[in-house]
Amino acid sequence: MRERLALLVAATAFANLAGNAHAVTAELKKSCFVENGELLPAESGGSDALCKAIAEATAEASPGMEYSVKITVLHQSRMSASITTRDGRRLPEQSFASMDRPLSSTSFVRFASAIAKELVRGKTAKY
Repeated sequence: MRERLALLVAATAFANLAGNAHAVTAELKKSCFVENGELLPAESGGSDALCKAIAEATAEASPGMEYSVKITVLHQSRMSASITTRDGRRLPEQSFASMDRPLSSTSFVRFASAIAKELVRGKTAKY
């Protein structure tokens, strides 16, 4: 009886892990999350515009690249990004600041380009 119960528990745990691993992998393909997005100026296009700029820059730099990026908006003129590759490596944090004005869609494109370059560099680098 105990053996059957142990087998059932093990099978359930394995099925759960397999299901969760699939969900994480599917989610990671191109994941972008913006924390404190409400701090972004409305005219910048907000969180959606920032994630779109990152998706476009990475698609251009390395089509099919899988990544997860978490942007933290620190102020209306400053943000940082934590980047994770498909294999789970965390790349160096990226920071961006606009000294003389609030962030804009142009700022997003420049920041997205820096993130894409770091992802491409991270394909071959061993951190």
